[in-house]
Amino acid sequence: MNAAGQEPGRTGVVKAARLAGQVVNSFEEWTLILCVAALSILLVANVIARDFFTSIYFAEEISEFLVILTTFVGLSHGVRKARHIRMGAFLDIMPGWVEKIFIIVISVVSALVMFVMAKESYTYLMMAKNRGHLTPALQLPYWTFYAVIPVGFALAGVQYVRTIIKNLTHRETWMSADQQSEYEDIPET
Repeated sequence: MNAAGQEPGRTGVVKAARLAGQVVNSFEEWTLILCVAALSILLVANVIARDFFTSIYFAEEISEFLVILTTFVGLSHGVRKARHIRMGAFLDIMPGWVEKIFIIVISVVSALVMFVMAKESYTYLMMAKNRGHLTPALQLPYWTFYAVIPVGFALAGVQYVRTIIKNLTHRETWMSADQQSEYEDIPET
């Protein structure tokens, strides 16, 4: 143990995990920002081009890819920031310890679902790759458009696992590993 009361190797692991989380969070945020901006610019440019010249022949394919990328990167980011659907009204009326148990159980089930979806979407991705279909305009393999789907599901599953760990290792209730519960216990009188 060092002067701070921590094991020497543990501080390095905690710092590495924190840095990895910051890198992934930055990647997610910048990917979402760039995808939405690119999608907006592409669609507006295509409307203008269609009215005055001719449509941008690849706009639909790139738009489809950007929407898929935004959806599945956003899935992981939404879980990280606790912006997913939850039953706030029920959590409001629960004592803190019951809320924490519910969040852990919900996170376990959600993580399992995300990992199953990652596996199934990977199976679908491999099937799409084996078929060899190409997009009509750009002649790119269709499977490249779907490659982000299993990654997005897997990252969302990892975020739920982080939530479970955070709730098991901290006294407070956490909606995600980065977002503490916004509901406070009402003291009993």
